[in-house]
Amino acid sequence: MAKTRPGKKDVDSYTIRGTNKVVRAGDCVLMRPSDVGKLQYLARIEKIETDSKGNAKVRVRWYYRPEESIGGRRQFHGSKELFLSDHYDVQSANTIEGKCVVHSFKNYTKLENVGAEDYYCRFEYKAATGAFTPDRVAVYCKCEMPYNPDDLMVQCEECKDWFHPACVNISNEVAKKLEHYICSECSADEDVKKPQNSVSASLADDVKVDPKRRKK
Repeated sequence: MAKTRPGKKDVDSYTIRGTNKVVRAGDCVLMRPSDVGKLQYLARIEKIETDSKGNAKVRVRWYYRPEESIGGRRQFHGSKELFLSDHYDVQSANTIEGKCVVHSFKNYTKLENVGAEDYYCRFEYKAATGAFTPDRVAVYCKCEMPYNPDDLMVQCEECKDWFHPACVNISNEVAKKLEHYICSECSADEDVKKPQNSVSASLADDVKVDPKRRKK
């Protein structure tokens, strides 16, 4: 006679082994990789359940790092950027090693200090096809690249566009000291000399970011 499969039940939370940190559905976590030496996996918990023996499992939705995607890492991908994939899995809760925070792109750029546990996501990713949602984002500078929050940029006071210092022949050291900046096109239009002082770094969307900010 076949044995009855042990029943499972959903639970509200799980305490990470060896810590007092509690995770719940909706939390983002760091999970132990299958191979020693690899980076931790990142995932969002969708559900937590236990069996009759008290063993806990979590249903997760994986985040991918840019280098794990079909297209690979590109110039505009930040060091803390993740893609929320359509890849779901069930894992032992014992593989959870810590908690992290995956911010929206806009909220990430507002952080005064970026900690080791801080990440951001601006794309959803289909693991089978490599497709992204949204499939287009705003581009800036002469190089027409999407914004990378790791990079210093200067804003033209006239046209309000953003530029990488290197793309407008300014060193990062000079750019950090600038109080004002007018791009060459606006300067030519107004027939004025480009000022020697220029701007603080930042993001499009008028979200200012301190150029001296450093990740912990």
